[in-house]
Amino acid sequence: MAHTAQKGKLIAVIGDEDTCTGFLLGGIGEINKKREANFLVVNKNTSVMEIEEHFREFIKRPDIAIILINQNVAEMIRHVIDNHTDPIPAVLEIPSKECPYDASKDSILRRAKGMFSAEDFR
Repeated sequence: MAHTAQKGKLIAVIGDEDTCTGFLLGGIGEINKKREANFLVVNKNTSVMEIEEHFREFIKRPDIAIILINQNVAEMIRHVIDNHTDPIPAVLEIPSKECPYDASKDSILRRAKGMFSAEDFR
């Protein structure tokens, strides 16, 4: 099935307070009619189960096109992220202030590398 860009799609964020605050200040924050936010601030008291539940809710929501998640948080729910194979919502792992980005851990990048060979880049 071909997917096209649609108006009104949201970006969701799962990350530490600094990451979420930055994106919220940038204007991505929204609370829908059901009082569901499109972001989750993860701190030391946030359980892995809570992160998994929010991620699963975000991938089911038809109004979300992209999920941005701090890579260190993504590591906590790697099995759930790896099972998400639909192109929309796209899941993009981003660095946090305390944890730099590690391309070897990014599941999307690993899948993309499997699609190409070294010959494709010559």
